[in-house]
Amino acid sequence: MASASATTHEDPEKLKPETRERHRAIVSIMEELEAVDWYDQRVDASDDEELRAILAHNRDEEKEHAAMVLEWLRRRDPQLDAHLRTFLFTDRPVLEVEEEQEEASAGNRQGGGDPASGSLGIGSLKGAP
Repeated sequence: MASASATTHEDPEKLKPETRERHRAIVSIMEELEAVDWYDQRVDASDDEELRAILAHNRDEEKEHAAMVLEWLRRRDPQLDAHLRTFLFTDRPVLEVEEEQEEASAGNRQGGGDPASGSLGIGSLKGAP
């Protein structure tokens, strides 16, 4: 059985300790989600209700494990944290959220304001002398 370090694309000795730890976490999430998929298939394929219930329970435990490791990663990666905060827990279509983010980012790069509000991005003149 290959260790997590054997699955790196680069020599593990050349990687920073935090990169190796993130790799361990990412590999763990991949394994947990793969287990979820396997359990889903087994639940669908089984004809025994009791076995299906046990397998579904086990599947849901794997989801919990994946969520715990994802949270560990989020706390250590500001860019991942920002993306998760943008895309998770919204009822809006994901691609709509992404498009809005891209438009806002393009507006910021060009020095423009928020097209939806009509702002030119130059600040408020209220209270100016």
